[in-house]
Amino acid sequence: MSAPAPQSDPSDPSGAPAPGRPRPGATEPVLPVTFRPTRTRIVLLTVGVVMFTVITLVALLLEKLGPGERASFVLTALIFLGVLAMLSRPKVVADATGVTVVNLTRTRRLEWAEILRVNLRSGDPWVFLDLSDGSSLPVLGIQPGIAKDHAIRDARALRALAESHGTGTEKK
Repeated sequence: MSAPAPQSDPSDPSGAPAPGRPRPGATEPVLPVTFRPTRTRIVLLTVGVVMFTVITLVALLLEKLGPGERASFVLTALIFLGVLAMLSRPKVVADATGVTVVNLTRTRRLEWAEILRVNLRSGDPWVFLDLSDGSSLPVLGIQPGIAKDHAIRDARALRALAESHGTGTEKK
């Protein structure tokens, strides 16, 4: 059962409510909560394991390969699996004190007050956080690739959390 979609200002492509208006129907998930592209993760890890298995079996079954060549096949398969595992790493963990954003190679911890706005505009590859230091942080853990409705629901939930736990308004 899904929560009703929050109302937004139709002139704002990010889906944010008009300034000063509450977000009707915005429901917060129970903390701590983890957002991640589960289907994408399943596909990447499954493909990685299958590739590793097939390449390793080929290396073991080819009779003309020497030990060094077999090892290079297995090492190559392991590299492929490692890259796909790294691509499946992104997630966002929200708890009472803030948000941990895990992207491909970096992890960043943010306090709720540092997050001014959660954005997922039409055509964006993933969510972006507008931060109090004036920068924007990509959040690869919420991406509309395979499951667009799921990503929109996660972005709205993260936005509701940021609005209720953080400042909820931009600092000028």
